[in-house]
Amino acid sequence: MSRLFSAYLIVDWSAAAKPGTGTDSVWIGVLKRDVRFRMTFESHNPATRGEAEKLLGAILDDLKKRGERALLGFDFPLGFPRGFAAGLNLAGDPPWPAVWTQIDKMVKDKADNTNNRFGVGSELNRRLTGGPFPFWGCPPKDALTTLQPKRTRAHGPDDLPEFRHTDEAAKGAASIWKLYYNGSVGGQALLGIPAVRRLKAARGEAVRLWPFETGFKALTDADLDGVEAVVAEIYPSLLNIKAPPGEVKDLVQVRETAEHFARLDESGKLAELFAAPPGVDDAVLAEAEREEGWILGAGR
Repeated sequence: MSRLFSAYLIVDWSAAAKPGTGTDSVWIGVLKRDVRFRMTFESHNPATRGEAEKLLGAILDDLKKRGERALLGFDFPLGFPRGFAAGLNLAGDPPWPAVWTQIDKMVKDKADNTNNRFGVGSELNRRLTGGPFPFWGCPPKDALTTLQPKRTRAHGPDDLPEFRHTDEAAKGAASIWKLYYNGSVGGQALLGIPAVRRLKAARGEAVRLWPFETGFKALTDADLDGVEAVVAEIYPSLLNIKAPPGEVKDLVQVRETAEHFARLDESGKLAELFAAPPGVDDAVLAEAEREEGWILGAGR
């Protein structure tokens, strides 16, 4: 049984507005073979998203030179709830590339981590509803007519869903509409999707996005011929990781998540994680594949 991947890159992203290291900053975990072909782990804690993006590019380039394929996992949503693209009148089928292009156009993320994520959330709200919904969460000083510090109302049957199908399958995943406070994956998605888009654009078909470009299927070596990296959304909380005293939780999460996927790959069980989760309706799978994305391992 051969492995699908020879390296595992796990990225804990951050929406921080200034440079920083340690807790609640960007952590990159890399599990790969050393010169003696032993699996070894190394971690990186770049102070800014710009540094992180450059580093990820360099790691992928190095692995390509060595002829090694990577699983590249990001801990934020790669897609928005069903109906988001239609609500913004974005053309394109499937909808996810149009959403990525739109987000990339709007987001300004400077070298010092200064960013406009609250302005982007506000403008998306204006286009979607004309009010401070569905995006919410910002410091009081950044409040606008169409973006408020606290959630203004619950989601009704005629609104965009609060959660994606995969968030519900993962049990406990935060909503992408939340842009601030603990667990604000919305801010991370707005700032992270453009970075993933650039990494993908620089490498074209050699980087495949799961499940958007691969579909839901148990991947084989033949499926990945010529592929340098498969990008997937990951959610370390699925693994119930506990950080030992004195260790940074983010670092422990990227390390243990990388080791988890490596163990599954070694035993031939990782391939099936890319297939449709058992019992999920075909219509749900179609929405995940075309627009929402899916968390690797959710619903299993």
